[in-house]
Amino acid sequence: MADLKLGLAQGYWGAAPHPNFVAIAQEAERLGFDSVWSAEAWGNDAFTPLAWIGAQTEKIKLGTAVVQLSGRTPTSCAMHALTLDLLSNGRFMLGLGVSGPQVVEGWYGRPFPKPLARTREYIDIIRQVFAREAPVTNDGPHYPLPYSGDDAAGLGKPLKPIVHPLRNRIPIYLGAEGPKNIALAAEIADGWLPLFYNPYDESVYAESLREAPADFDIAQMVSVSITDDIEAGLLAFKYFLSFYIGGMGAKTTNFHKNLFIRMGYEAEAEKIQQLFMEDKRDEAARVIPDELADAMSLVGPADRIRDRLQAWQDSRVTTLLVTAHDVASLRAIAELW
Repeated sequence: MADLKLGLAQGYWGAAPHPNFVAIAQEAERLGFDSVWSAEAWGNDAFTPLAWIGAQTEKIKLGTAVVQLSGRTPTSCAMHALTLDLLSNGRFMLGLGVSGPQVVEGWYGRPFPKPLARTREYIDIIRQVFAREAPVTNDGPHYPLPYSGDDAAGLGKPLKPIVHPLRNRIPIYLGAEGPKNIALAAEIADGWLPLFYNPYDESVYAESLREAPADFDIAQMVSVSITDDIEAGLLAFKYFLSFYIGGMGAKTTNFHKNLFIRMGYEAEAEKIQQLFMEDKRDEAARVIPDELADAMSLVGPADRIRDRLQAWQDSRVTTLLVTAHDVASLRAIAELW
C-alpha cells in the first residue's frame, strides 16, 4: 500500500485526554505514519494536543481535523497555525470546518448561515497572514478587516503578522459533507477531510471533486477492527454511524443524515433518526445494512482487511486515518500495510 499514506486520528477528548496520547503518537512516528490529527467539539481545542505531541516528536506531520471556524477569528486561527508550524519545523497542517448550527449558535454564540461565504473569506484571510506580503484586509461582510461596524472606534489599522512564517503556504484542509462545501474544498484548499466515505461507490462525491487538482489530498478516517467476529466488529461501527445519522444534528438539519440520503439510504436514515430520538439506540444501529458498514470500515481477520484495503488503494482517497488507543493495536494496524 505504498501509495496510500497512513495517519493517526486522535479525535476530540471526552471527559479527559487519553493518558497515552503522546506515546501512541510517538509510536506512530516510529512506525512510519505520515501524520497525526487532533479534533475539537465543545471541550478541548485541537491545537494544544498537537503542540504537546509536536514537542515530543520529530518528523510526523501535525494536523487539525478539524478546527471550528466560529471558535476563532481568521487572524487568530492563522496565528495558532503559524506558531505551531514554526515550533514544529514545518510539520503543521490546518484542517478547518464550519461545524453545525447547534454548536455554532449554541456553544460559540455565533450565527450559522452563509457557511460557504464565511469559509471562503476565512481562508482568504488566513492565506494573507501566511503570505505576509501586505497588511491583511478583507472587504467581505463576515470578517471585515479593519472592522468598520456602527460600534467601531474607527481606529482600526490593517496589520501584517510580526512573526515571519516558516512557510508562506501552510496546507489547508476542509472538513465537508455537502456537495457545495466539498466543491469549495477542491477549489480553494489543499485537501479534504471527509467524515464518511464508501470506496466501493464514490459517485456521491464525483461531481463535487470534478475540478480537484491532481495533488489534492483526501484524508479519510476509517475504523479498523482486527477480529474473527466480523458481525460484532461491524456492529460497533454501526453504533458510531448511527450516532452521527441520528444524534449529531437537529431533526430538521443534520448534514450527516443528508449525506446518507444522497448515498441512497433515505429510508434507513429516516428510521435511524426516529429510533435514536426515541432513545432506541441499539435498534437504530441495527438498521444500518451490513454491506454499507463493511464498505466504509476495515473489519475482520488481518488477511481479509488486507484484501479489502485494495478498494481504498483504488479509490480517490490518498490518506487513511486510523484510530488506536494502545501501542499494540497501533502496531497491529501498521502491519496490515
